[in-house]
Amino acid sequence: MTDIEHAAPRRRLPVFTGILVLIALAILISLGTWQVQRLYWKEGLLADIAVRQVAAPVPLADIETMAAAGGDIEYRKVTATGRYINNKERHFFATWRGRTGFYIYTPLELADGRTLFVNRGFVPYENKEPEMRMQGQLTEEQTVTGLARARLPGKPSWLVPDNDVAKNIFYWKDLDVMAESVGLDKARVIPFFVDADSTPNPAGLPVGGVTQVNLPNDHLQYAFTWYGLAAVLVGVVGISWFRKPRKAPAQ
Repeated sequence: MTDIEHAAPRRRLPVFTGILVLIALAILISLGTWQVQRLYWKEGLLADIAVRQVAAPVPLADIETMAAAGGDIEYRKVTATGRYINNKERHFFATWRGRTGFYIYTPLELADGRTLFVNRGFVPYENKEPEMRMQGQLTEEQTVTGLARARLPGKPSWLVPDNDVAKNIFYWKDLDVMAESVGLDKARVIPFFVDADSTPNPAGLPVGGVTQVNLPNDHLQYAFTWYGLAAVLVGVVGISWFRKPRKAPAQ
């Protein structure tokens, strides 16, 4: 009796599994496309910020109008004139060029009696207290040029420590608490900050011009990751689908 070879039927992808594969593929491609869209948005934002940083400064009133209308004031160049209230400065824990210290936020009293918190710049840890940098405690009327910075809506993350108001150490910029802790009327405080530019201060402290544009742009990498996973999924399913069927054992 002659042995007859019978080919095993081609393996088929179950309907339910096929639906799951299509859903997963759609999700992966959608995520990759979303990251591409985010990439274009981030590149546009970074280009816009670069333009803002070199543009001519505008009066504080213009930034106030923009902020009141819900506009994006971040990193826009601005000028403001007033007198520093040096005995009400607040200290924000920071690092600058490898050194640990503080950014000095000092209220600037404007001609109309309102106040604007100005980040005057960085001082090393050992210069935290004003008496360690008295030459930089400016008392005459000053015109400050710097970058507008929006206030934070709340604590950035649970990982950020709570502000230690008693020790005048802030780990996140809570404008309301900064104002209240030195007896300023919140209603009379400009609702954003200004980071002073690098114009030198007497004796070199604080060091201005410390604004850092920390906007990570990893969207292209993420897009490749999602599209790559989609390609792997297609490859695995394709190999499973087109793999040669095994021959049935000889009878």
